[in-house]
Amino acid sequence: MNEIRAVNGMLLSLVIPVYNEEQNIAPLVARLQQVLAPIGCDYEVLFCMDPCTDGTEREILAARAKDPRIGLITFSRRFGQPAAVLAGIAYCRGDACVVIDADLQDPPELIADMVAAWRDGYDVVYAQRETREGETQIKKAVCAVGYWLLNRMSDVRIPRNTGDFRLMSRRVIDQLNQLHEREGFLRGMVAYVGFSQKALLYHRDARAGGAGKYNRFLGSLTIALNGFIGFSKYPLHLISILGLIISAASLTLGAVYLAIKLLIAAGVITWEIKWGNPTLVILISLLSGVQLLSLGIMGQYMARMYDDIKQRPAYIVREAHLPAGRGG
Repeated sequence: MNEIRAVNGMLLSLVIPVYNEEQNIAPLVARLQQVLAPIGCDYEVLFCMDPCTDGTEREILAARAKDPRIGLITFSRRFGQPAAVLAGIAYCRGDACVVIDADLQDPPELIADMVAAWRDGYDVVYAQRETREGETQIKKAVCAVGYWLLNRMSDVRIPRNTGDFRLMSRRVIDQLNQLHEREGFLRGMVAYVGFSQKALLYHRDARAGGAGKYNRFLGSLTIALNGFIGFSKYPLHLISILGLIISAASLTLGAVYLAIKLLIAAGVITWEIKWGNPTLVILISLLSGVQLLSLGIMGQYMARMYDDIKQRPAYIVREAHLPAGRGG
């Protein structure tokens, strides 16, 4: 464990990915200010925003006019929540950084406990959900299965029931920025970096207002796929194992068929197996499905290699209103 860190003179950065959250900006800023004032350190709030179709930008700039410690980074087009988090981590200037969503499902009041754990020497303090209000049983079950599979297949252990809501020290931030990840699976990146980490249990609330924009089914599936592909080679190993099993089964089936034919020719048995078309259809369908699945898995890895080779940025900033304060 590291030595206890002093809070006085430190800068705490808050990174908030945002898209069409007009109803939640003012309540979020109000709660953040109430939470951050007693902590005893300076802070900056950095909103990272995909171009919105509502008044989100207006609400953020209005809050910035009242508090210059609030900043806004706007992208040239919609790059998604993971890219927004990466941008915030790259632009933040704090000695520690907290990533939190704008929908108020994750309570800002937990930030004080995160800072206290950071003072005690932890480099990562992640919030772990005990309950998940406003989510269906199906989604909870899918998340549970997803985390189980991810930890069974991943090269690093990713805590269950966690999101991006976490505090990270400056040396963790610096290491994350050196990874040059384009898919932005923060949970996996932080687990890969390591350092001393601590969990804080909490009850996750339902959304304060509006409907979810980032966490729809396809978005959640994409993030999960990034976790599987970005932090595990197990799917490739699984293809090899599956190929061996199918090859062995095919050889066994061929040997059984040949043995039956020889026994029939020798007169040992007088009956013959009717293989028929259904058997051929089933075998061909099975092998075709396995081949397509294998090509799809390999394609996912190749697509990420292709993206890395092109060296395109994970996001493009259209406009940046950085918070006032240290270095501002």
